[in-house]
Amino acid sequence: MDLYNQRGVSAQKEDVHAAIKNMDKGIYQNTFCKILPDYLADSPEHCTIMHADTAGTKSIIAYLYYKQTGDLSVWKGIAQDAIVMNIDDMLCSGATNNFILSSTIARNKHLINAEVLSAVINGCNEVLNTWKNYGITIHHAGGETADVGDLIKTVDVGYTVIARLPRSQVVKVNPQVGDVIVGLASFGQATYETAYNSGIGCNGLTSARHDILNKTYYHNYPETYNNTLPQNICYIGNHNLTDSGEQGQNIGQLLLSPTRTYAPIIQAVLTQHFNKINGIIHSTGGGQTKCLKCITNPLLIVKDNLFTPPHIFNLIQKASGINYHEMYQVFNMGQRLEIYTDAQTAKSIINIATNYNVPAQIIGSVQATTKKGLQLKAPDGEVLFFN
Repeated sequence: MDLYNQRGVSAQKEDVHAAIKNMDKGIYQNTFCKILPDYLADSPEHCTIMHADTAGTKSIIAYLYYKQTGDLSVWKGIAQDAIVMNIDDMLCSGATNNFILSSTIARNKHLINAEVLSAVINGCNEVLNTWKNYGITIHHAGGETADVGDLIKTVDVGYTVIARLPRSQVVKVNPQVGDVIVGLASFGQATYETAYNSGIGCNGLTSARHDILNKTYYHNYPETYNNTLPQNICYIGNHNLTDSGEQGQNIGQLLLSPTRTYAPIIQAVLTQHFNKINGIIHSTGGGQTKCLKCITNPLLIVKDNLFTPPHIFNLIQKASGINYHEMYQVFNMGQRLEIYTDAQTAKSIINIATNYNVPAQIIGSVQATTKKGLQLKAPDGEVLFFN
């Protein structure tokens, strides 16, 4: 993880976890999101989930692509990225509908002009309207747009989302020995998507950007990197954003594939199989090792049948030269949501996902052990261990 850490980012977010270790954990100790009492209506039978997140440094790639091509459509994708990073975390705790969303957009007005700002805001509304057709209702409550050029070099797009639900519908993360793990793919083209999705999601983009793109961006766009970093770790790749990629898309479009939501799928899964679900984990920060942050019992999580990583991750690995051990800690590697359940229920979940044209398969199992750990089989056959 040396190169990733040198760039000032952390896949495991050790400093963050240390800072919040003494904070109240909420009503439950074993949920993916913190669950609060129903402060909105003071119902003892209900609870509240509130979540905040941003599109992170993916917005820098959108900025570069917009500057190079003039394509404003990339900003709708950035809005979707930030929304999904909230909504899909909340799905893991059982909130699947009737969300209330507020935006926080911070920009450098001299570089992020009115048409870009409009593209982000209108793009958000377009995403919400599209998802409504699939039974996912998100109410936009407005938000704050701040011109803070002294703080932000380009733009940061974030949202805060709140949802209220019955406590009886809260999903706990409580895997059992003998459970199988159903993985939902991050790549392909779901029925509710308009184009091929590379699967990149919204994590590891600092690494992807610097490892794939060439020094042209270092010299022409100094506003897109931390100028305290040594030049030899900034934009060290061989590619332009407009170089050919795959599926008729260029490299920029692959890097900017909007983060897929699994909301329609999880809504159906929880409606049909709530009592059979022993945990849902959104494999974002920490990649395939995210499960270790969520599971408290001494269990061995075995992932020995993961998807073959799609092209974008092979491109990143080839450009960076980093090993699979680091790749699986930084990126989702083609699988961004995992569901813990029994083998029979897994078959139904796979069918539900397939109906939305989202590849799904049993990627592993839960086994007994004396110490919590993760065993993962890489594409080259190497067995990787994490704890």
